[in-house]
Amino acid sequence: MGPRGPIRPGVDGGSAMTQYGAIEAGGTKFVCAVGAGPDQIVDTVRIDTTTPDHTLNEVIEFFRHHQTTTTLAALGIGSFGPIDLDRNSSTYGHITSTPKSGWAQTDLAGLLGKRLGIPVGFDTDVNAAALGEHRWGAAQDVDSFIYLTIGTGIGGGAMIGGHLIHGLLHPEMGHILVPPDARDTDFGGVCPFHGTCLEGLASGPAIEQRWGQPPHELDASHPAWELQAHYLARGLWTLTCALSPQRLILGGGVMEQAHLLPMVRSDLQKVSAGYLQADELDGEITKFVVSPGLGDRAGICGALALADLAYHQDS
Repeated sequence: MGPRGPIRPGVDGGSAMTQYGAIEAGGTKFVCAVGAGPDQIVDTVRIDTTTPDHTLNEVIEFFRHHQTTTTLAALGIGSFGPIDLDRNSSTYGHITSTPKSGWAQTDLAGLLGKRLGIPVGFDTDVNAAALGEHRWGAAQDVDSFIYLTIGTGIGGGAMIGGHLIHGLLHPEMGHILVPPDARDTDFGGVCPFHGTCLEGLASGPAIEQRWGQPPHELDASHPAWELQAHYLARGLWTLTCALSPQRLILGGGVMEQAHLLPMVRSDLQKVSAGYLQADELDGEITKFVVSPGLGDRAGICGALALADLAYHQDS
């Protein structure tokens, strides 16, 4: 994965002012940044996700402004999806079948790389966040882990043996199927594709539709949280059995409720039932299931790391 710590692309003879561009592309906003690592971000901007033309023109304007005074060595993009990551595909770098209105089949990486004239690193938003956590955050001491975000949707990125997982497409951990709980049989889920997948049962919109209030308005004693921990623990158990991660990192807006993480840990221990003989599922559960070390900056910092990889692959 290359050296951790601050990215310094200028040390190989380039300008000391060399920086990277980074984009955390979401369904509601694009966060853009220029910098060289978590502690070397010189500017950021939030751009609302409207139409592709309007949004991407604002993104290009932001980076072109910085190109007048700074050398941008590369651009990293962590994007909402689904996206095409097959470099042999004619639609590599595209957002593909997203339900986000107007964005299906948008050439994101190709357009921005061409307009800005720099190499582009491209991956899912959650894989980017995982990369950021590996380089600077809560996964610096492991090489196999999962980053799961629980918010408007549920998505996951994973690194196994020091490499981000790609394959047929990319991980879609929010769409694994979990059985609805007996307390929840009248709820059909909110996923338009699968109904009661993990995202359909445990995302922020699922909580709001089930209980009539968004997560941040529910008291810590509300029965919503017991059910939420139940679903998340079962999703995490499935992922743990399938991928055998050394750590589980849980981010996203729903996980900002401080009481939820301990509940998830406790439920995961219950559902494991002692089957896996590992300290991480016993006395060291607080080291196994953790919050992001970078907080809500994991995605944008991961995009900087994607840019670093793209720069060194291209140079």
